Amino acid sequence: MNLLKRLGMFALALVLAAPAAAQERYPSKRLNWTIAFGPGGGNDIMSRTLISILEKYKLYPENIVPENRPGGSGATGWGYVFAQKGDPYHVSTTSGSFITTPLQANTPWQPGSFTPVALLASDDLVLLVNKNSKIRDLKEFVAAAKAKPPAIGGIGAVNVDFIVPKIFSEKAGFTFRYVSFNKQGELTTAALSGALDAMVSNPGEILGLVQSGDLRALAYSGSRTPQALGSVPTFAAMGYDIGVSMPRGLVLPPGVPPATQQWWIDTMKQVVATPEWKAFIDKQLLTENVLYGEDFRTFLQKTQGTFADILKKSGAIK
Repeated sequence: MNLLKRLGMFALALVLAAPAAAQERYPSKRLNWTIAFGPGGGNDIMSRTLISILEKYKLYPENIVPENRPGGSGATGWGYVFAQKGDPYHVSTTSGSFITTPLQANTPWQPGSFTPVALLASDDLVLLVNKNSKIRDLKEFVAAAKAKPPAIGGIGAVNVDFIVPKIFSEKAGFTFRYVSFNKQGELTTAALSGALDAMVSNPGEILGLVQSGDLRALAYSGSRTPQALGSVPTFAAMGYDIGVSMPRGLVLPPGVPPATQQWWIDTMKQVVATPEWKAFIDKQLLTENVLYGEDFRTFLQKTQGTFADILKKSGAIK
């Protein structure tokens, strides 16, 4: 075999091997991190915390570029990531709207459409009354609610803020009127002014008002009450297991290679072991709840089924 022919065969072998080599070198490009909501919210704060940990510990060797893509209760941002099918250099974080938005809007994607990396934490809710309320604890709240249906406020018309009190009311045997708000400040003002009988909120949003005594926390929907809320019982401990929460996790576009999914799973296992992540969980009063890969997909699909049943029965969706 002459030299030119040998060189030609060698060059052909290099070309054929290039795709495999490119996969082995992952990651070798900048990462595009989509934040499906505006700056300052829970999704934004978690995304930027994860990015800072990845950068501090050099867990991702290339640049990470975060971009807020708000709109449509997350539909705009997640729709953008969904459209990057097969591209391993796009990532996004999830929240409650990741499950509820497709239930009320005609999105081309569902929670299970993406490549799941990890559920990292659950964002649970606390039921509160203002300091002037005669209700001192959850038993008194149930008794009062059975006598007169209360007005309970929350963020969003079709969201976990509605689903949690809905499950609670069905288990406890009372009805209520749900009042939806678009902003946390408006919701809190209504509760403090007495315009609402009660409100549900993420504990991190109202902790200062609980500690000052302006709001009284009655129960927490997660499996374990955050230390900052003191002796506030969980709904489950009082006999009303809620069983739903907002999933704070990480997803990639559909069709990403399994090796890339596994790279991210292994990387997030390192992230959740850092003191910075532990501090974030404590500061934001989240419940650490970790599932990886297909277990996360199963969780999302099961949770969406539960949400859909509740919302259909209530008439919130068809």
